[in-house]
Amino acid sequence: MQLCTTFVSVLLFASVVSQNTEAPSPPATPKHPVVDEYHGVKVTDDYRWLEDGKSPDVVAWTAAQDKYARSHLDPLPLHTSIYEFMKRLDSERSSSYYDLQSRSGVLFAMTSQPSKQQDMLVTISSADDPGSRHLVLDPTALDPANSTTIQAFVPSLDGSKVALSLPSGGAMVSNIYIYDVATGRALPDVLTHVSGLTGSSVAWSADGTGLYYTHYPHEGERSDEDLNFYEQVYFHKLGTPQSTDTYELGKDFPRIVDIWLSESKGGKYVLAEVGNGDMGRFQLFLRGPSGGWTQIAKFSDEVHAAIFGDDALYMVSHQNAPHGKLLRLPLASPAFENAQTIVPEGEAVIQDFQYTFGGPRPTFVATPNLLYVTELVGGPSRIRVYDHNGKDLGTVPSEPVSAITQIVPLENDRILFRNESYLDSPAWFYYDPGSRKSTVTALRESRRVGFADAEAVRALCSSKDGTKVPLTIIQRKGTKLDGQNPVILTGYGGFGLSLTPMFDPEIRAWLDAGGVYVVANLRGGGEFGEEWHKNGSGLHKQNVFDDFIACAEYLIQAGYTKPAKLGIEGGSNGGLLMAAVATERPELFGAVVSVAGLYDMLRAETTENGQLLTAEFGSVKEPVEFRVLYAYSPYHHVQDGTKYPPILFLTGENDPAVDPANSRKMTARLQTVNASGRPVLLVNFTNAGHGGIGASEEQQAAIDSYLYEFMFDQLRVTWPSSGQGSR
Repeated sequence: MQLCTTFVSVLLFASVVSQNTEAPSPPATPKHPVVDEYHGVKVTDDYRWLEDGKSPDVVAWTAAQDKYARSHLDPLPLHTSIYEFMKRLDSERSSSYYDLQSRSGVLFAMTSQPSKQQDMLVTISSADDPGSRHLVLDPTALDPANSTTIQAFVPSLDGSKVALSLPSGGAMVSNIYIYDVATGRALPDVLTHVSGLTGSSVAWSADGTGLYYTHYPHEGERSDEDLNFYEQVYFHKLGTPQSTDTYELGKDFPRIVDIWLSESKGGKYVLAEVGNGDMGRFQLFLRGPSGGWTQIAKFSDEVHAAIFGDDALYMVSHQNAPHGKLLRLPLASPAFENAQTIVPEGEAVIQDFQYTFGGPRPTFVATPNLLYVTELVGGPSRIRVYDHNGKDLGTVPSEPVSAITQIVPLENDRILFRNESYLDSPAWFYYDPGSRKSTVTALRESRRVGFADAEAVRALCSSKDGTKVPLTIIQRKGTKLDGQNPVILTGYGGFGLSLTPMFDPEIRAWLDAGGVYVVANLRGGGEFGEEWHKNGSGLHKQNVFDDFIACAEYLIQAGYTKPAKLGIEGGSNGGLLMAAVATERPELFGAVVSVAGLYDMLRAETTENGQLLTAEFGSVKEPVEFRVLYAYSPYHHVQDGTKYPPILFLTGENDPAVDPANSRKMTARLQTVNASGRPVLLVNFTNAGHGGIGASEEQQAAIDSYLYEFMFDQLRVTWPSSGQGSR
């Protein structure tokens, strides 16, 4: 979601106070009660019927809700201007490059180009020569509707071919296609039933004539409801039918499993990291030159990430080390008991991986003589350098209060790394260990917005149990703490994922309107290691909500804002957070935006992806876990006659990660009982998935504009006649 001040200058001074005081009532939602019993507790669900997204009644209800929401939002004074600006935003920036991978001296990269509908896969000769760009695939050429995206790509070791996952319409399920890099043409090979809700994974053979890939059971191997579970590994030889592919690994793995494959530099070894749905601990299996797979780590070994070096496997383990320790295992004797601790646990947290485009990627790399390890320090991150024996060689120079989002190993122990902060746009840097200097490359994203007049301030607040929770407060220098500033507070708090500094030009417009933007680093994330994650998951999930509420109260007590001026927004697990705190403390917030959230925690695991989430949230099948889920489930804590803040729910109709039924049911329940008279709106985007994945340019502009115009409207914020600091 992107917004910046440049569009403010083209607007006349305008109040964003809603003109919809006479807006019609929301569509009526009939109740059809269903009673479930969980461990002796009877629970009534009045809106179970809204779970069937294919029912004509539900389709009609959703369309009516969407129409009602847009009738409230579209007439707002700044609706058209914000929307048109969102559409123009891409033309006001340079090209950006991400997910770089080096093969045989050539860099593969995803690139986002101004005014392009979808991101493209390209190669470039070096990070200093983007003009050498060679197009491998523009997905808009495959799909006139512009809803096909490149979900993931894996080049062969020689860089001549690339395997791609190409889902459409926001789906997470796709086939694997093979493309010739030089010509950009698709090979005949298409691998089906390979990609489910946990994604697909590929590793190439040494000679590039075949690939290992993840695959779900064939029909007849499992029951119909299990055909998108029990992931396995197969091998495909190029030019042969998929029906002749050979089974490699996984028939005895658990039902809820995700497998991530990688190959060693020369392709002699293939590693399978086998998770159990929690994106945390992995079992490790190694395929050596002689064939066959050997298990080298169990779940109890607490391995969270692993990478190949030239002659060893390097692993991050949390066994008796919540902040992580680095192990070295010789490939010549790959048994876990032979692993040596070369970097013991320290104060900083070794970042296991960054969950980004295409799945989790390790944030540490090995070069012939060095190890580059990303460390988290409560949200911001840095790179520390070690030799292969674990000797500390210092840190890599990077921007202050920033994030390292990827490291790419190069020749001569050099690396490329991507660095961004709240105030500086993303850029790729070279680091030379000889000079110990970082040098910016030509792959630096530039925009018309700037933040020279702004600052990112780190603060701490005390949660309900006394835990210190950090916040990053982004504000214009000299902001007065008079309690009158409009504030947007966001957070996530789940799955061990950390909210690291990210450049977001939309904040510029908010600052110019007198606003403050705040990011909370809550428990449940990975900012302070695995203990921080565990203390915000499962039986301890309530800590996340307590942390967020403490952040909100801190902002009020410190004089930043007041409840009527405090807006909150979040998505996915962050959407659950928004609904949970809004139902716990409705008087604390002036506006809420929740994108693709999970709200009915008792029905979550009845959905396909919900079963994968039980490792993080728990299961209603377990009595103790049920009681915890029921204690905070937002849908079940909406109280009749309570004054709730205005709430905007945004959802994608094709979302396979969080069933949009959650948003439908939560909307219906709140609209029925809300006593505040403030709007509860549901905007549904067709042909889009989780958080807007697969959305067209127009849909993405609408998602962004609705979020911000709702905040400006409900928090009673006015635009200045011209932007400040926008260039």
